[in-house]
Amino acid sequence: MTRRLNFHWHLRQIMAAHDMWKTTDLIPLLRERGVKLSSAQVYRLVADKPERLSMRTLISLCDIFDCTPANLIEPYAETTARKKVAGDQSVVELTHDIRPERARILDDEP
Repeated sequence: MTRRLNFHWHLRQIMAAHDMWKTTDLIPLLRERGVKLSSAQVYRLVADKPERLSMRTLISLCDIFDCTPANLIEPYAETTARKKVAGDQSVVELTHDIRPERARILDDEP
């Protein structure tokens, strides 16, 4: 069994609960707390799941919405069974990190 960790990001729902519908409304509130993000960065923070988030930004969001990090981030684990083949032998699972070897283009000179 493989255990894969992930999380749900609830910033959009928390903003809606506070009657904040535009991502640009968040910019001045973050700036008041020393977090300077562009409108595009704030949009991605709200619309997407952040892969990296500074502690200052997380603390600022918690202060703005009077919540805890647990309200913003809901972790969960996914477990997947390993694939088996006939004879009960384990199959090596390929990841998406494997890349093909780059092709070499040779000149057609005699």
